[in-house]
Amino acid sequence: MRIGLVSPYSFDVPGGVQLHVRDLAEYLVGRGHYVEVLAPSEPDTPLPPYVVSAGSALPVPYNGSVARLTFGPVTASRVTRWIERGRFDVLHVHEPVSPSVSMLAMWAAEGPIVATFHTSNTKSRALLAVGPMLQPGLEKLMGRIAVSAEARRFVHEHIGGDAVIIPNGVYVDQFANAPVNPAWQGTDDRPTLAFLGRIEEPRKGLHVLLNAMPALLAARPGLRLIVAGPGDPKQVLEGRPRNVIDACEFLGTISDADKQSFLRSVDCYIAPNTGGESFGIILVEAMSAGAAVVASDIRAFRAVLDDGWAGALFANEQPDELADVVLELLANAADRLQLAAQGSRRARRFDWSRVASDVFSVYETVCAATVPTRMGRSDVRPVRWWRGES
Repeated sequence: MRIGLVSPYSFDVPGGVQLHVRDLAEYLVGRGHYVEVLAPSEPDTPLPPYVVSAGSALPVPYNGSVARLTFGPVTASRVTRWIERGRFDVLHVHEPVSPSVSMLAMWAAEGPIVATFHTSNTKSRALLAVGPMLQPGLEKLMGRIAVSAEARRFVHEHIGGDAVIIPNGVYVDQFANAPVNPAWQGTDDRPTLAFLGRIEEPRKGLHVLLNAMPALLAARPGLRLIVAGPGDPKQVLEGRPRNVIDACEFLGTISDADKQSFLRSVDCYIAPNTGGESFGIILVEAMSAGAAVVASDIRAFRAVLDDGWAGALFANEQPDELADVVLELLANAADRLQLAAQGSRRARRFDWSRVASDVFSVYETVCAATVPTRMGRSDVRPVRWWRGES
């Protein structure tokens, strides 16, 4: 097949949707398909050969975070030309209700169109603002995918209709076979906890973990918290006790290979996220690497962890309970290893070999339901939204 994938979020900054699009593209290319990805990016950003830049993006508050999006008549023209040149058998847009290139591609294209909904945000201002404009595009979607029950609920409540649940994917073996790095590996006296995410973003919950650190250090003085991800450590450590500051190590943004090794090396991965998550790909990555996972009991995480079978849960935004759960796992190595083993088995459900097969089945279904023609110039209507036309 000739497959066009569209990411609304810039490839300049790593994120769950971008990684999902990249990994899906590479899996499909590896199976012999022709794949192009359209995504925002800066001119000097190194991109894989299958990625086409839709132009520079601007930071926009979206879904409780800050997303880098691009929109407007110039971008719309680029999107239309890309679809015309690509002559795709199927177009797969991600987050089509975000104000970016996915929305523009959905408006511009005709033919077999599939959309994946990643968000679980139930109070989207952007969606409320452009809802009437979106409807004609949404009606063209022939296949709808939600990455989780939470994302599917968003579709039900805000979009209408249904979606098949196909989770995010992970190359499980890359994490399971990653080398252990002694610098991050824990010992009985100095166990290691890991956190990965944008450290200044409140919904990622690093502040909850830092609030738990005094109790953790009181019981395990040698404990180390290793934090990976962008952000200013000074901001999140301001006003913290000296022993907490000394126990924290900040790595900054790390490469994919280092992330795999990082998660493979630590004793426990902590996911204290407070909300706004529709899935939790980092949980699957940590489980794939063999780390024991401790996560807040938000609905998306409960689903990934099979209600606590594949990872320990604590009450959301409760640092004392977080500390109790972690200390119990650190005190019982056999329980921690068993939990990690169960997580590893659970992670196989999310391997790309299974996930991509399910996605491709959706492609086949929508293509079989349409006249066998590729998206080309005759199949594309001009995007004239800025003139108030449909």
